[in-house]
Amino acid sequence: MSKISVPITNNFCPQTLFLYGTYKEDGTANFGLFCWLSYIWDSELGVMACIGGDKLTKDRIKQTGVFSANLVTEKLLTLSDYFGNKDGYSRNKMNIKIDTVKGIKLDVPILTDSPLSFELQVFKNVELKDGEVFLCKIRNVLMDEKLCNQDISIEERIKEIAPVSTTYQTYFSWDGNRLGGWGELQEGLPHSI
Repeated sequence: MSKISVPITNNFCPQTLFLYGTYKEDGTANFGLFCWLSYIWDSELGVMACIGGDKLTKDRIKQTGVFSANLVTEKLLTLSDYFGNKDGYSRNKMNIKIDTVKGIKLDVPILTDSPLSFELQVFKNVELKDGEVFLCKIRNVLMDEKLCNQDISIEERIKEIAPVSTTYQTYFSWDGNRLGGWGELQEGLPHSI
């Protein structure tokens, strides 16, 4: 395979999408769409999450030290695209009907329709020039019961939840089909938002 040098990018490096959940100061659930999440090991499995730029979600994580990370699926993609493209500081961003419950271990909003959610507690943050990396302990994992059914193959369970990844500012299905570009899908939501 012949390779050439290109400008620095992470294109063609698919990343899993998560909706990070925090509570605003007034107790309202707040969600933002992020993909810079991976895993760490420090005597136990943990999470590292990077957030670039000014974001309400980042402000709330810094203030509370906790957040949820809810796996994005094809079923959640239109809503997720909205959360990823609507400014978190906008007063009416969360004027949308979503089903949430409070975390079991931490005071974080959990998106009911996500098949897998992490309750995360920050134990260290690294401030960068225009971003921040949060190193987190996983305090709880909430998983749809169907995903725990060992009688169903892993392949079938993955197909059933249909997680979404992103690269090149495009959303992709688990099997690599294009689902839409960033900002395209939110137009499918009610115009009252």
